[in-house]
Amino acid sequence: MKLLKKLLKFVFALLGVLIMTLLVIIGIDAYRTNYLDSDRVENGNINSYLITHVNVVPMTKDTILTDKMVYIKAGVIEDIADDIDIDGVKVIDAENKFLMPGLIDMHVHVWDRYELGLYLSNGVTAVRNVWGMPMHLRMKEDINNDEIISPIFFTSGPKLTGPEFIGDDNLNLTDPEEARNKVVSYKDKGYNFIKTYYGLTPELFDAVLEQAKLSDMDIIAHPSQKVPYSYHLDPQIKSVEHTEDFVQQPLDYTLDTVKLKEVIDLYAGAKHSTHCPTLVVFNNIYQMLVDDNILQSESLQYMNPLIKKVDSKGQFERWHNAKLEDASVTERIKKQHDFHLYIIKELHEANVRIICGTDAGIGVTIPGFSIHKELGFYKEAGLSNYEVLKTATVNAAKTHAIMNDMGVIEKGKVANLILSDNNPLTDLSTLQRPSAVFVKGRKLDRKTLDSFEEKAKDRKNLLASGIRYAENLIVEK
Repeated sequence: MKLLKKLLKFVFALLGVLIMTLLVIIGIDAYRTNYLDSDRVENGNINSYLITHVNVVPMTKDTILTDKMVYIKAGVIEDIADDIDIDGVKVIDAENKFLMPGLIDMHVHVWDRYELGLYLSNGVTAVRNVWGMPMHLRMKEDINNDEIISPIFFTSGPKLTGPEFIGDDNLNLTDPEEARNKVVSYKDKGYNFIKTYYGLTPELFDAVLEQAKLSDMDIIAHPSQKVPYSYHLDPQIKSVEHTEDFVQQPLDYTLDTVKLKEVIDLYAGAKHSTHCPTLVVFNNIYQMLVDDNILQSESLQYMNPLIKKVDSKGQFERWHNAKLEDASVTERIKKQHDFHLYIIKELHEANVRIICGTDAGIGVTIPGFSIHKELGFYKEAGLSNYEVLKTATVNAAKTHAIMNDMGVIEKGKVANLILSDNNPLTDLSTLQRPSAVFVKGRKLDRKTLDSFEEKAKDRKNLLASGIRYAENLIVEK
């Protein structure tokens, strides 16, 4: 008995040391990202400004409002006019620069707070995280309470899949009652959306759809191969992800324009349907195939170290081995990417709403920076600059009711804004390095944005990231 007590005492002591160690690791990571704290960022607690001599790109239509004043009051656009007489507000002379709504990335995977600064540095003032974990609920709470400077943050719950095991990063549902309970649970926990994923069977999918409607939870759908593609155009589903899944599911791995028209007609017939392409993440497969040194590139220094070590490396090795087995895979991937551009053109011409999403945070798709490449692909597909910008502003903001207060510059909207040197309606590249970014009315100058990038570069938080991911496996499984 004495030996047992000693063993138990030793085990509890060991557990105590382990818990303390984990808390210290998480605490150190929190300390290293405190540069995002509102009280540490210059002017981080000021959210009222009068911007003068600014050319406004309202995104309500394809136009420029020249030499205007914009009054931001408590983080909200209060007025836009030729002349505004207001006292007691800090004045910013925009020097004839261009002011447009901040960009919204509608498909990201956030792994740490460093990435929040990377999004802001690239003009992304709101993100939709589509792989929810407990850490995201804490992050969302801190952001909503204005404790940290960050893009406005929305998140789905964990990915819901069918009973077939397709990775420990998915939540396997086995019966409709369990599916309904998960929807209710995610609503109660504070997740904004439901994410349906690969492998959901018809009975499970139906249960999720029914409960989501009852619980007033919007669904984001990664298409499931277990149901007809038309399932994903249900009114409760607010966006269908990944253009590549046109090819991998309804087109059955062919680049068939006749079959494609049938899918386009499905979208066009469902007036509510929205498509989120994520072209850049698929194109990055091609980039891995043609660049053997991509994992050593400077851009990869901005990737979370756990993801870089596990997912980036894993994806690179998968496609490197595929190329060794069949050299034609490179050309096949390139052709499919080009076909994706054609799909975007056809969707656009059919008046299907397209929203910008990158799938940043996985593989070699870098948070923040990747949105410019994604927008460039829409331009290459034939959209005008105005139409391209709509995908990451007004279109995105229309997707969910809780996002309707963003996406355009008009009275009453949240002051999420980009100040750029040149006119983005004629030069999309000007958005790659905004002169300043406003998030909920808080102004971040280029020097501050550059510091966010520098802090995130080659960061040392692999263990902290692993702990947060392990928490998800324990809590949500």
